[in-house]
Amino acid sequence: MNGIKIIGSGSAVPDKVVTNDDLAQIVDTSDAWISERTGIRTRHFIEKDETASDLAILAAKRALAASGIAPEQIGAVVVATITGDTTSPSTANRVALALGVQPNTPSFDISAACSGFVYALKVAQGMIADESDRPYAVVVGVEALSRDLDFTDRSTCILFGDGAGAVVVKSDPDAPFDAVLGAESDPAIGVPGDINKTEFITMDGRKVFRFAVRIIPKVIKDYLAKTGETLDDYDQVIFHQANSRIIEHAAKKLKLAPEKAYQNLDRLGNTSGASIPLALDEMVQHNIVRPGCRILCVGFGAGLTWGAAGITYAASPRV
Repeated sequence: MNGIKIIGSGSAVPDKVVTNDDLAQIVDTSDAWISERTGIRTRHFIEKDETASDLAILAAKRALAASGIAPEQIGAVVVATITGDTTSPSTANRVALALGVQPNTPSFDISAACSGFVYALKVAQGMIADESDRPYAVVVGVEALSRDLDFTDRSTCILFGDGAGAVVVKSDPDAPFDAVLGAESDPAIGVPGDINKTEFITMDGRKVFRFAVRIIPKVIKDYLAKTGETLDDYDQVIFHQANSRIIEHAAKKLKLAPEKAYQNLDRLGNTSGASIPLALDEMVQHNIVRPGCRILCVGFGAGLTWGAAGITYAASPRV
């Protein structure tokens, strides 16, 4: 199967910024309590007249513009989200319409929570592998988690934020790409709409922390064993932005230099399926990720799910 490479990226976050001090006005917490335990200081929330689709469309448009290709060349649209506006039409359907892709283009959502973007990359690879005329896919991670937060529960409402990140990928027989994915059924994190009809997001924080620090080294080890590579073959490792202590613990265990483990959760919080592409586009904007960079994306979270995918950023330099 052909590999894929990233030829454009984009992102979008709501204008509304919510600080830790803002949350301390409505729940028993403080800036120090939150930042010391999570690394989070601010996050962005959608307003009442905004939707997850709005963010996804804006991020996808920016990625498409950065890629330099026309909408007619897109062969698939895949959106990773657990907070889409409606079950049907899917968020991907809305994105495809807004981008102006051809009507015979497959577009659909996948639900793998915090690992969703990694899953979506693998799905996109398969969707465009045989598309000689339209070898491009738009892959989006988007969440509007603030709609599902219980603002009397300080263990969850302090963690999450809203946003979207997107990439355009191109099928390429010479592009190295691989992925390792996994999952197990565990309600350690519950999201509205599940079989239990949970009204708000719920989470067993300690259990999830133990899961994360166990699964991150394992999935990376499994991935490198599959590809025959080492972490030295990668310029950057982009972890799901859940908690600074989780990322720092993983980096230390993997002997990964801090500058190769980017963090933006201090400003954006945990944006679930959007966190990896949001971080990627920020890194492109800051010239941390440049054309030719090899990137290892590592997702872990609700489901429980996990995954790692190695891909090359092959876009033209941004001016």
